[in-house]
Order: sequence, then C-alpha cells, then structure tokens
Amino acid sequence: MYRSHTCGELTASHINTEVTLAGWVQKTRDKGFMIWVDVRDRYGITQLIFDEKRTDTSVFEKAKTLGREFVIQVKGTVIERESKNPNMPTGEIEILVSELNILNEAMLPPFTIEDETDGGEDIRMKYRYLDIRRNPVKNNLLFRHKVSMEVRKYLSDKGFCDIETPYLIKSTPEGARDFVVPSRMNEGQFYALPQSPQTFKQLLMVGGMDKYFQIVKCFRDEDLRADRQPEFTQIDCEMAFVEQEDILDMFEGLTRHLLKEIKGIEVDKFPRITYDYAMKTYGNDKPDIRFEMKFGELNAVAQHKDFGVFNSAELVVGIAAPGCASYTRKEIDALIEWVKRPQIGASGMVYVKCEEDGSFKSSVDKFYDQEDLKKWAEATQAKAGDLILVLSGNADKTRTQLSALRMEVATRLGLRKSDEFAPLWVVDFPLLEWDEESGRYHAMHHPFTSPKPEDIELIETHPGKVRANAYDMVLNGNEIGGGSIRIHDRALQSRMFDLLGFSKEEAQAQFGFLMNAFEFGAPPHGGLAFGLDRLVSILGGQETIRDFIAFPKNNSGRDVMIDAPSKIDTKQLEELHIKLK
Repeated sequence: MYRSHTCGELTASHINTEVTLAGWVQKTRDKGFMIWVDVRDRYGITQLIFDEKRTDTSVFEKAKTLGREFVIQVKGTVIERESKNPNMPTGEIEILVSELNILNEAMLPPFTIEDETDGGEDIRMKYRYLDIRRNPVKNNLLFRHKVSMEVRKYLSDKGFCDIETPYLIKSTPEGARDFVVPSRMNEGQFYALPQSPQTFKQLLMVGGMDKYFQIVKCFRDEDLRADRQPEFTQIDCEMAFVEQEDILDMFEGLTRHLLKEIKGIEVDKFPRITYDYAMKTYGNDKPDIRFEMKFGELNAVAQHKDFGVFNSAELVVGIAAPGCASYTRKEIDALIEWVKRPQIGASGMVYVKCEEDGSFKSSVDKFYDQEDLKKWAEATQAKAGDLILVLSGNADKTRTQLSALRMEVATRLGLRKSDEFAPLWVVDFPLLEWDEESGRYHAMHHPFTSPKPEDIELIETHPGKVRANAYDMVLNGNEIGGGSIRIHDRALQSRMFDLLGFSKEEAQAQFGFLMNAFEFGAPPHGGLAFGLDRLVSILGGQETIRDFIAFPKNNSGRDVMIDAPSKIDTKQLEELHIKLK
C-alpha cells in the first residue's frame, strides 16, 4: 500500500497515528539539524519533519537529497506542529518521518509548481502535465468533473439514455469544414469526424429511444479563438414526441439545477426574447443582460437637422453608459479611438453628457439644441449623470459596432461580474440566411431545422421571412446551447434541400439515409446541445475554455506538448493512397 491517507486529510484528530503518505515534494527547508519537507498530492499538502535526534541517520541523510517534484513515500507518526498554519487544512500537524522511499527522482521543473507561477502560457502548454499539478488547473479539471457528473445525474433522473454514436462518419457540405480521415481499405474515400451527432440522434428518435444524451467530442476545422478549440465537447440531447416548450422547460431545468448545485444560486424563470428583438435591442443574438444599456434608435429625433453624417446614415443608434457623464475628454477620446480600431471599424462616435442639473452637453451642440438632446436621452433611457454614446451608418454594421462598444463599456465599468449569472432564451431565429458570395440561402442552424408551422407557406414566396423552430440559451453574453425542433416529414425535408440549392441527386447522396428513415415512421422530435467547455468556463468565472481542458490546443490548433499535427511516414501515406506534392 503506497499510502494510508492523502496529503490533505490529516488533522489534530490523527495525532499519534502511524500513517503512510505518497506524493511530490513541493519544497524543502534544511536547517542543518532539522529538515522540513512539504509533500503534495491532488488532495493537499502535508508537512514532514526529519529531526537529527529523532530520525534514523540514513533516513535523515536521504532527506537531504530531496529536490522539487521528487516522488516520495514516507511512513511516520502524526505529531502536533509547533508553528501552526491556520491557512492549511493540515496546518495543525506534521509527520515525524521514520521511513523515506524515493519512488522517482525529478529534474528541476521549467517553472514553479505554485498557484502564482513564473511560467508563461507557452511553456506551461508544452509541459501541461506539470501545469496540471498546480492548484488553479487541477481545480478547474475537478470543477469540470463536478459539472459533468451533475449533468449526467440530472438527465439520467429525467429518463435520458446515454448512447454513443460513431466518430467515423460521412462528410457533409453544410456547416464548418470537416476534419477528414482517409480510408486505407477504400481507396480514394474518406471518413469525416463529426461536427455533431445530429443525424445519428435523429435516427435514434426514429429507433424509439425517445430521450437520448451524450457528452461527446465534436470536431470543426475552423479558425480558433479563446472560446473555440478544433475538438470540443457537447452535451448532446434529443427528445421525441415534444414541442419547443417541452425542450425549453427541460433544459432550463438542467441549467437551473447546475446553477444551484454548482454555484448555490437560485434562478427564476428564464426571460425569453425573439431574435429580432435581440438584434434591435442589443445588436447581437447572445446579449449579456447582467446590465442594461439597451439600444435606443435615434433616426426619428436625429435626422431632422443639418448634420450630414446622421442624415446619410441608414441607422442612428445609441446607448446610455451609466454614471459616465463625469468622463474627461481624454476618457471619451479613448472610447472614440477604441471604436475606430480596425476590429470594430466605426468612423467615429458622437457623445452627449447628461448633466446632473438636467442640461446636456454634446459633441454636436452646434447642430442640436437642448430639446433635441432631451429626446435622445428619452430614446436611450439615459438619466442624469449618464453618457450617451451614438454610432451611425449601415444598419447591420452599426448594430454590431455598438454591441461591441456596449460590452467594452460594461467591462470598463465592472458590470460584467463573473459571480453573477443572467441566463435567457433567444427564440424565433430566421430559418435561412442569404449568402452573397454563393448567391443562395444557407440554413442558419442546419438543414434539419423545422420552420414555424405558420410560416411554411412562405418557403417558396418569401424564404427570408420564414422563422425557425430554433432556440439558443445564452448565459452572460455567451451562447452556451442551441437547438431546434427537427423536420420529421420526408416531403418537407425534401423542400428544404431544394431551397438550399441541393439537386435531388445531391440530397439523396448526402442525406438519403435520413430521408429513407423518415419513411418508416419518424416521430416529432427536437433537441439541444450545450457546449460543455464554454458552460464550464462561464460557471467557473472565466472566459477562456482552454483553462478547463486537460490537454488543449493553442491558437494555431497545435498541441505543443506532443507536437501535433505532424508529418507521417511515407509508407503510411502509400497505404492510404495519398501522394503529397
């Protein structure tokens, strides 16, 4: 037995107990006649003491050779610690060591294994197995485990069945780029790694497994950022004989359960807003509602004077930054420069200070009088002491720019608090979106999403106006889950493929297996998938999903620890019938 106890569980109640511990050397302190060693495992740290008078000479001498991160096993007696440490669970005791076994020596690590390390991100990614020994990373992985287990518990209790679906599947033309896998036994043919188990979970509904879930790896060959990885994990769910309301209730319940069990927070019924309202009021379809700053459209009250910038704009729109009327010109200029950055792309910004005495001072005073600016304040719900920030131009671009400014101002004001949680549903998405480059419609979610029954008659005449039976769950300005009611009728699915530009032959070749299944009695069904990585990071109060993944890729999609992707042997390429230029 390598250990009788862990390094985090011994207390004063164990004094005079003989114990065996095993772990890594955190640090040593050698006073000549006495040596203290902190030994660490996943559960905590315990202080060991080697005393020249009370410890066997050979054991004492061996203790002098210990270095950081040596793997050791010790036997000894729990004794009361003279200098107690109230900040440690084991701070009242130490182990008077009688036996010391060095299980493995260690090189000096390239960075300190401490909560506040001296290692940069690149070096810690290269030696991720060492980084995991640090409490922040270790605790993030344990936190992820806790969330996953609560998800499994909730769904299992609700009658969901955990079913695995294949990883080697067929490539489809919709969505992001696939990762493809060449087939050795079928020359010139390829599998794809799944972007989601979408069609398989629909087939499970046809198969009668009316409540399915899976915590599953998915793969997308797309550009990366802080909340994206080439491989990511979904909580993938599907239900049969349901309408949209059934799904919203079920997964609102799951989210409420997680917030209560993981964070100790009770949440009332989630607000529901339409896609159109979200875009008009917040400028994006995943609004952060922990704070206000709703958009106020100003065309009607700003385009009647001789200010050409506004008069020529498709949209004039503003927000009220709370309490910011006290901003200096330097602080306002900094915001103007921020929105003019290439990443945002605004040409400028107009501002109005709502003074405490009820008057207004703006950057366009020579064009607008106090009565005009009062109407701006009413439109943006600005109060005395607020600062109105106004952008104008093309409607879609301006909303996107103001949305980014809204989030930036909220960050500067400390309104995006990581310990506050504001979930909501966004519903009634458009079924289709027009792509200028290809000159055709694309499915906004995927081609299996059902249109609203009352909008089906618009499919041929006004396809851009058709709403989808689709919904996203948003938490703190992040989409954490999304789904839809699916098409379960072959004729309607065929019409959808026609609308998306598939020929009958292409539709049959790509999705014939699914449409054929619909001929054998497909029930009404729908589902939702949560992004587990993103959900865990938000619940953990952070924005970057890499911090909650054991072995993440970097921003170039590389695993710098194992050096992947990498070239493969010429013989392997020949077996796969692949020739490189």
